[in-house]
Amino acid sequence: MVLTIAFCIGIIAGLRALTAPTLVSWAARLSILPLGATSLAFLGYHWTPWIFSLLALGEIINDKLPATPSRKVPPQFITRVITGSFSGAAITLAHGSAVTGIIAGALGAVVGTLGGAELRGRLAKAAGRDFPIALLEDSVAVFGGILLIRLLL
Repeated sequence: MVLTIAFCIGIIAGLRALTAPTLVSWAARLSILPLGATSLAFLGYHWTPWIFSLLALGEIINDKLPATPSRKVPPQFITRVITGSFSGAAITLAHGSAVTGIIAGALGAVVGTLGGAELRGRLAKAAGRDFPIALLEDSVAVFGGILLIRLLL
């Protein structure tokens, strides 16, 4: 179950790179994810989830700008794989080994990046506009991620 959640949090990172670590940080802060005795304990520090939240909000706003590059270009793609790996590692580290979480999170990020771009492109084409589909994708990332974190309870 934990490995599946790590994979799915990677998918969330593929949709919105900073949403996954933000959710993991909030989970650590709210003691849903026991990271206190690990090398990722800083995720649960008082200011960490707030900082991640501001960064994630900035990403959500930036995603709507016309000059924002595709998530499939190397810097954006790599960032998603890194944040997916990191978030997956945090989830599995709280329950044992981080290595499997790194792999699951990275694979999920690849699926989320490529699948999310394809689905958003198709839906935007069908709708005739990208903006409402981008908002839908934001909602899926945030609320889907919250549901994933709740599975850790």
